[in-house]
Amino acid sequence: MSRVVVIGGGLSGLAAAYRIRQKLPQVELTVLESANRPGGNVWTEHDRGFTVELGPNGFLDSKPATMDLCQSLGLRDQLLPASEGSRKNRFLYVNDRLHKLPGSPLGILRTPLLSFGGKLKLFTEPLRARPHRLPADETIAAFGRRRFGREAAETFLDALVTGIHGGDPDKLSVAAAFPRLPKFEREYGSVIRGFLRVAKEKRRAAEAAGLPRPGPARMWSFREGLRTLIESLAAAVPVTTGVAIKRIEKSAADWTVHSEGQDRWPADAVVVTCPAHKQAELLADLDAPLAAEIAGIGYTPIAVVVVGYRRDQVPHDLDGFGYIAPQRTRRDALGVQWCSSIFPDRAPPGCVTWRALCGGVNRPDVMGWDDATLLRKVQDELRVTMKVRGEMVFHRIVRWPKAIPQYAVGHLDRVARIEAGAARHGGLILGGNAYHGIAMNDCTEQAERITERVERALRVSG
Repeated sequence: MSRVVVIGGGLSGLAAAYRIRQKLPQVELTVLESANRPGGNVWTEHDRGFTVELGPNGFLDSKPATMDLCQSLGLRDQLLPASEGSRKNRFLYVNDRLHKLPGSPLGILRTPLLSFGGKLKLFTEPLRARPHRLPADETIAAFGRRRFGREAAETFLDALVTGIHGGDPDKLSVAAAFPRLPKFEREYGSVIRGFLRVAKEKRRAAEAAGLPRPGPARMWSFREGLRTLIESLAAAVPVTTGVAIKRIEKSAADWTVHSEGQDRWPADAVVVTCPAHKQAELLADLDAPLAAEIAGIGYTPIAVVVVGYRRDQVPHDLDGFGYIAPQRTRRDALGVQWCSSIFPDRAPPGCVTWRALCGGVNRPDVMGWDDATLLRKVQDELRVTMKVRGEMVFHRIVRWPKAIPQYAVGHLDRVARIEAGAARHGGLILGGNAYHGIAMNDCTEQAERITERVERALRVSG
């Protein structure tokens, strides 16, 4: 019987293990996780009526991977859609006030977030000629300035990068972080034209299939939070928690995974989905150059500060997703998600619950604050941005020193070198959110590819 060991019991590892179990039921499968629970940073806690998401707050239906996984696990009846208001109403905090992000061309014309010149630059993007020689890779900021103008790049793209990556648009690769943007420029000569063309094709496909017109992507969770997905996956595959792996060893016949104790797991294929810095440690003895390449993928620190207030302490109507403070403003919170407005029943009756995300690549100093300082800074921010009155009635702080992989310029070339290096070691498969996308959909989408690689590796070894 073939043996497969998956190192990392986060969403990437669990989804891969689940698909391996489905497609290769004859395989002896082991999933090892160093923490005392599965899920990595995807987990939910319930405390005094407040629902606390420690990492992601939900997933989008813009890709089918996670929805398909839910269907396979029998979880569709437990899914919870985000509110309509949270889909339509998102805000930026700039110039000392909240501004609604425009959601239409008319909204862009009316927004005070851009000057007349900034709006003109944005609207004329389809008329801007594509360079004869496109850059091999460029930063998100450089791409944005070139296509949309300085104001739109510094306002909208900064907010987008802050909200998704907690990163610096002057350092992250547009091709790695937002691959559709340069793809649309290459194929359609314009980003806006590309979005319009894709939307038109989706409408035609829906009409041909007799389906309703597709709308904007919607966020989803579960009635009991995202841990529902993790617990369902962990119930379907064998997960051993509390196991710290020290190294991976290759012999002529097979692999051996060594724990920091005396435990050993022989394997014909090893799938490694833990964070990049941990992957580098595990592979250092096996292949130092490969480990060094993996170690070059940086991470940004994030502190998640979950707070609860009585509803009468908050004058804002809260019909929306929340707000982002672009990193150039260097505020003490990158943004605040209005969790109980996004999903119902996330707070006790008469209360609201929010998540303030603090830190990021440009504010690593925040991670050095003690809990009392961090809470005080967040409460001060909320008094300014949301006009909150009085003291919070609930709080929970979660610190992620290495929260989100940062796809710096050159990331795609680095990943190509890593994958070529891993391919030299038959039966070694690398995965996780360090390589091809950081969102939950990206983690679940790669499960199929990992399973195919495992199947090929077992065929060769067998």
